[in-house]
Amino acid sequence: MVMDNFLIQVTGKKRVVLFSPRDAQYLYLSGTKSEVLNLDNPDLNKYPLFFKARRFECVLEAGDVLFIPALWFHNVISEEFGVGVNVFWKHLSSECYDKTDTYGNKDPTAASRAIQILDRALKTLEVLPEEYRDFYARRMVLRIQDKAFSSNYE
Repeated sequence: MVMDNFLIQVTGKKRVVLFSPRDAQYLYLSGTKSEVLNLDNPDLNKYPLFFKARRFECVLEAGDVLFIPALWFHNVISEEFGVGVNVFWKHLSSECYDKTDTYGNKDPTAASRAIQILDRALKTLEVLPEEYRDFYARRMVLRIQDKAFSSNYE
């Protein structure tokens, strides 16, 4: 989710598992979703880094409200029948969001464009032999780490 969110539990009970966006590298992402489906008993042979992701967990009961910050990965499991309400809001300027994205599931437009550019750059490298692709892809990663990661974020 790219918008902040209040999850309000009206009736029933839900278990919520959250992961910080800083742990994205351990979540085996496919798009915006993790490939790790069984959070309680993950296949560590298939997803060996998953154990490094710091898990935050809570149970929501009737009347509870949970703030889920933008970019936090979350999994919600109904423990019993219930009703929950989500309230989303945009905290970035409106031009940052895709106008057709009601629920905050799409990346901000600048991030979406950057990912498309990166995908094109990686495709461009496909004409090179494997060791060259590897070398230049690693250079790209280092450049991204150098230019994009804020020291305040770590």
